[in-house]
Amino acid sequence: MNNSIAITVKLPVSIERAWNSIQDWESQSDWMLQTRVWVTSEIREGIGTEIEAFTGLIPSKKFFGILDSMRVTQWNPPYSCEVLHTGKIIKGTGLFRLEKINDEETLFHWSEIVIAPRALFLLTLPGLYIGVRISLSRFARALARTGGSGE
Repeated sequence: MNNSIAITVKLPVSIERAWNSIQDWESQSDWMLQTRVWVTSEIREGIGTEIEAFTGLIPSKKFFGILDSMRVTQWNPPYSCEVLHTGKIIKGTGLFRLEKINDEETLFHWSEIVIAPRALFLLTLPGLYIGVRISLSRFARALARTGGSGE
């Protein structure tokens, strides 16, 4: 069964700075809650880029958690990126879309369509929603501190 979740957060930077920060895959490890992210393909940006993210108790050691494998299927800088979840446990699609508010603010729309048994999704939905909400808030705060430079 397909289940979806969507969250929007306002980022205190231009759409270009927001895009550059989001598509720096490894830096997502700094703000994604209990997650380590890395690129597994030679392609680092654009369609065909392959990424893995491990979310768990000790992400750096890949200890007690879930590995999420993804491949970029749509790439439209600085507006949107879609991924296909290709792992054994997590299937579906993920999308981030950026919307310019003005030269110094951007809306970040994050959404997932997860293919999983409904009971499993309903059991994990509160944790998934809270974890992503916390992660996106951390991202917005980090951009506010650095001005979106990624440093």
